[in-house]
Amino acid sequence: MEFERMTVNQIKDSIQNKLRTQFACETSDATPEQIYQALALVVRDEIMQRRSFSRDARKEQRAKKVYYLSAEFLVGRTLHNNMVNLVNEKNYMQALDELGIDRAVVFEEEPEPGLGNGGLGRLAACFLDSLTTLKLPAMGCTIRYEYGLFRQKLVDGYQVEVPDNWLAAGNIWEIPHPEDTVEIHFGGKVEMVEVDGRISFHHSGYTTVEAVPYDIPVVGYDSTKVNFLRTWSAKAVTQIDMLHFNRGEYAKAMEERELAEVISKILYPNDDSEQGKELRLKQQYFFSSASIQHAVKDFIDTYGYNWSIFPNKVAIHINDTHPAVAIPELMRILMDEYGLGWEKAEDICYRTFAYTNHTVLIEALEKWPESLFAQQLPRIYMILQEMNKRLCQKLWDSFPGQWDRIGHMAILAYGKVHMANLCVACTHSVNGVSAIHTDILKKQTFHDYYLLQPRKFVSITNGVTHRRWLMQCNPDLSSLIDEAIGDGWRKDMERIADLKPFADDAAFRQKFADVKYGNKLRMAGALYRHQGIELNPDSIIDAQAKRLHEYKRQLMNALRILNLYNDILDNPDRDWRPQTFIFGAKAAPGYHRAKLTIKLINAIGDLVARHPVASKYMKVVFLENYCVSQAELLMPATEISEQISTAGKEASGTGNMKFMMNGAVTLGTMDGANCEIYDCVGKDNIYIFGLTAEEVDRGYASYRAHEMYETNPRIRRIMEQLIDGTLCPENPRMFQEIYHGLLFGEGGNMADPYFVLKDLPDYCATYKQMLQDYENRDLWLRKAVLNTASSGMFTSDRAISQYNSKIWHLKPLEL
Repeated sequence: MEFERMTVNQIKDSIQNKLRTQFACETSDATPEQIYQALALVVRDEIMQRRSFSRDARKEQRAKKVYYLSAEFLVGRTLHNNMVNLVNEKNYMQALDELGIDRAVVFEEEPEPGLGNGGLGRLAACFLDSLTTLKLPAMGCTIRYEYGLFRQKLVDGYQVEVPDNWLAAGNIWEIPHPEDTVEIHFGGKVEMVEVDGRISFHHSGYTTVEAVPYDIPVVGYDSTKVNFLRTWSAKAVTQIDMLHFNRGEYAKAMEERELAEVISKILYPNDDSEQGKELRLKQQYFFSSASIQHAVKDFIDTYGYNWSIFPNKVAIHINDTHPAVAIPELMRILMDEYGLGWEKAEDICYRTFAYTNHTVLIEALEKWPESLFAQQLPRIYMILQEMNKRLCQKLWDSFPGQWDRIGHMAILAYGKVHMANLCVACTHSVNGVSAIHTDILKKQTFHDYYLLQPRKFVSITNGVTHRRWLMQCNPDLSSLIDEAIGDGWRKDMERIADLKPFADDAAFRQKFADVKYGNKLRMAGALYRHQGIELNPDSIIDAQAKRLHEYKRQLMNALRILNLYNDILDNPDRDWRPQTFIFGAKAAPGYHRAKLTIKLINAIGDLVARHPVASKYMKVVFLENYCVSQAELLMPATEISEQISTAGKEASGTGNMKFMMNGAVTLGTMDGANCEIYDCVGKDNIYIFGLTAEEVDRGYASYRAHEMYETNPRIRRIMEQLIDGTLCPENPRMFQEIYHGLLFGEGGNMADPYFVLKDLPDYCATYKQMLQDYENRDLWLRKAVLNTASSGMFTSDRAISQYNSKIWHLKPLEL
């Protein structure tokens, strides 16, 4: 049905009414925070009115529902995005203007939700947007992290982590549902008990933590459909021990509460210690168990105890291995609480669960000590033992006598619980997130499983929602596209391909360039406000924005910038094109090498800034506390998109898609979704360099990093600058660890395991070609326009449609 949108006058009246009733003030004397709260309440009311149209539709139509379990959902600020999806942004903006409200100031008042960190969480958020837009019944499930990951501060070039208390003023978008609170049990012991000839399991002596749900509405674009992101908050059963309190033992009185509620405090606590590992496992079981309990209850409320249809009505998707423990948890509930036999419960689980893998890095595939499972989750551990026993018997039938092979595929092996093997063995679908990634899963990571069940493995390339990453963050470009081809692309992103002929239209190219320049000015203003850094909008904006990890090779980018610095020193009279190199990244608190790389990037930036000639042509900027809101400014302003991971290591990437949508040209390796971008834009509109994934595999046996140092004078000069005091005169050996890691390796590991020095010469040469092409403005702008026009394949609407047709088989609701 067509939903009636609020008019400008209705919006104005509603905002003023909210200010009067909620804060006893008028627009003229309201604070920016009060105006934000009032505006958000008006938008939320409009969303919840739409929710009323779809509230009971799923149960009435007995439609299948997917529960998307993910440790993170990097949703970003909600207010502006909801205006876009309500297709009422224009009226809201006009209402704010007529009330004399500075929209930019109001939007800044919204806290950045600390529910995610990088591409994994942002992908999950995009998927919820598309699921809802496509009218598919879904619920996202995660933890309501009180402090998120951390707020990144840069102090003397170092990353310093400070708490990010994003919930300090509450979250206006969430709706608490204490009536749906469930119990989660940790520790204790399990005893087998025979009752009426049937073996049952009695769990006693456990510690109870309550999981309290808060729902955040997700509105579909131009739709009455509303789904929810359910976040679970940990709460102690006993808030305060009065016995200890009355004795004056105040810390002891609060101990149980603190131990319980720490579960939902921080995203990804450092797991270098045993306590850290225990907390991470508790987090994973906490939100997985709570979500599965809710899914089962919802099924029973709708269909009764007809377990035979459970997989036909419920799909549970595991996003990476963090929620893998949901599989044995559903087994536990079906067997221990509802009396199903093993074979029946196992069949239901197998047909219900699907798994998305996001990494081929062996060290990133989660493994937990068996002893930790046995101690904290004794009944789950018993179930895993039986699952492993049955799995190994099947594997023995396929690979008789091959114990090493079976051990590599087992759920329990060598004292560890192998979460990826649990996911692959016990789900009906395993998917990679790009063509090359899925190919590596089949040929290497899960090759033996692929031999046994090839049809289980599918490839679905990631996507991002163009509603946030083009329509919201780049309104001027969106309007220009509308002017050229109409607005049909807003609902059907594939229609953006109609823009391709305009790449040959000189007048359109100039308008495209004007939009890019305006976005650079907007980025410059924000950067100055937040960090006091001046950005030259006439410079080339080159950006690498992603989680900081060695395989993503921010280090190689830094070394290339140092090489350019050397070139300017050697040729100070040349007319260099000004360039700004922007990095946005957080390093995990316990990841020392990544944090040292941040210091190196900032040291290079300081070196450039001190030089009277180089500083005219170069600027290195490290964005402090990179987040979704900063990305919304960076993507539209960027001209060169750095996607330079070691080939075969990046599963997909989504930043590459966002930059592309906004007219940036990719400089990258044939890795992840870069391969699909190459196919879509053509070889003339992307810059590819470096080793292929196959060459990287062969290189592990033959590559000698020191040979690059010995035979390439440029590399030798750069490497010497790491340790000769050029970068840090007061501590010349500060970056010796990086120097040794690249040339000699550490702890018995190979030198330069991510082939930084090997790919560096080709990287520098390809970049030089990019700069030459940039000087031909018609050529460059044509490439930029074609990147935007070729980005239709990378919408999350396409990705979700493929997930649904290949894995979930949901039916859109009739609303």
